This record gives sequence, C-alpha cells and structure tokens, in this order.
Amino acid sequence: MSSIEETLDRALDLGEEGRWEEMSELLSAALEQAPDDPYVLCWLGVAERELDRPGAAYDLFKRSIAQQPDDPQLLSLAGAGLAAFDDPEAEPALRAAALSAPELAFTRLQYGAFLAREGLFQEAMHHLDAAVALAPEDPAMHGERGIALALKGDLAGAAEAMELALDLAPDDSWTRVLLGLVRLEAGEAEEAATALVEAAAERETDFEAQALAALAAAAQGWEDRAHEALARADFAEEGRDAGLLTEIEGRVTSGPGPSREMLAETLAPSILHQRLMQPL
Repeated sequence: MSSIEETLDRALDLGEEGRWEEMSELLSAALEQAPDDPYVLCWLGVAERELDRPGAAYDLFKRSIAQQPDDPQLLSLAGAGLAAFDDPEAEPALRAAALSAPELAFTRLQYGAFLAREGLFQEAMHHLDAAVALAPEDPAMHGERGIALALKGDLAGAAEAMELALDLAPDDSWTRVLLGLVRLEAGEAEEAATALVEAAAERETDFEAQALAALAAAAQGWEDRAHEALARADFAEEGRDAGLLTEIEGRVTSGPGPSREMLAETLAPSILHQRLMQPL
C-alpha cells in the first residue's frame, strides 16, 4: 500500500470519528505530495465542507473532477459537493456514477437526490427506488426518498418514507423535523406538533426547530412545551433571529389561533421548502 493510500485510510478513520480538523490537516499535507490526486482532493473537500469552509471545499471538489476520475463513488461524492454550489459539472458527474455503477446504492441515491431537487421526479424516483431496494436497511435511502416525494407533493408517501427512516435511525432529528413539517402540510396538526416538539428537544442549538416547536405546541394548547421551546430558542446559536423570536413570543402569548396562523401560513412552509432543497 502506498503512503498516499495509507494516509487516505487514516483520514477516513478521522472522518468517521468526526475529527474534521485533524482530517483536513492530514490531507492538506498529503496534497503537497500529490497535488493532482483526485481522492485526496475530494476527501479534503469533504473535510473542509464539514468545517464550514465552503469556498475551499468547492475548489477542491472542482479540482477532483478535473482529474477525470472514473471511480463511481468518487464521482458521486465530488459531484454532490459541486451540486451544493449549482455547478453545471455536478450533473454529468453524478449521472456517470449512477450509470456506470447501477448496483451501488450510494451512486443511485446521490443522482436521484440531485434530480429530485431539479424537479425531475420521474427519473429521480427511478433511482431512489433502486437505492432503497439495494440498501433497504440504510435510513438515508428512505429519508432521501421521502424528501423527493415531499418535493413532488406526495405528502402521505413522504411521511411513510420518513417514518421508515426514523425506525432505522431514531436519533435522526433532522428527518424528524421534516416529518413534522410534512405532517403539518398534510393537515395533521397534532401529529406534526408531536414530531416537532420531540425534534426540538433533540436539536437544542437549532433555532428554527425551537421556533417551529413553540408555535406548534402553542397551537395545540400545550403551553408548557411551547415555553420550553421558547426558552431553548433564546439560547440557540444556529440561525438565531432575535426579531423573529420576539414575534413568536407574542404569538404564543396570544394563544392557539395566532400561533397556528403564523406556523401554517408563514414559518412552516418556508422552512419546509428550504430544508427539502438542502443538498445531501
């Protein structure tokens, strides 16, 4: 095994442990030795993305694809990285990966997810259904299929797929938020509130999750749960909006009607669309 291969193995182990800064440092050093290695470039891009350095990640994914790799998994990974920036090179990379390795759930998942966000639902579902069939025990397959169905407007199908994902990964609080929003869009207010309140308790730093839970609980008359979510929202760091929090506090104080109105007509639809469209 070459030194670069050994380095990549160590880097992937660090990534599995969430030690992204160490992974970045290791691969940055490797890049000095192999500046055109598509694997080093791609996995360093992954580390930079996880470290919230999108500009660096984009450049690395772009350079990886420029090496014209033929590994389907690498093409899928780098292509998905480019898709987050609406780069036109994303689609051919993802398509090539899915068509050259149709037996790999990962390639079918990535291409299907991309197509769904582009509004190409028939082809998207073809690939996502295949991904689920290839890896039925992988919650990501069901979760992404649920997202595609929600974007398509099949709310019942979306909720069913998301519930399957949560059965396989009960700690997936991101999907639980989506499930709550889909239930709300479908008019299932109590079920939606239950999911949103539970998700918010799991996502303490997610301001939007707290805002949704506060309004959903208040709309059901669950005053204690509404105020618990408001208290967490006051300290949430991710996406905190002081002006919005003040408005939500006023709605919660005013009772179920005003809370329900703000949730259903303003906040929930915009957050649902934004989160459904967020790339893999």
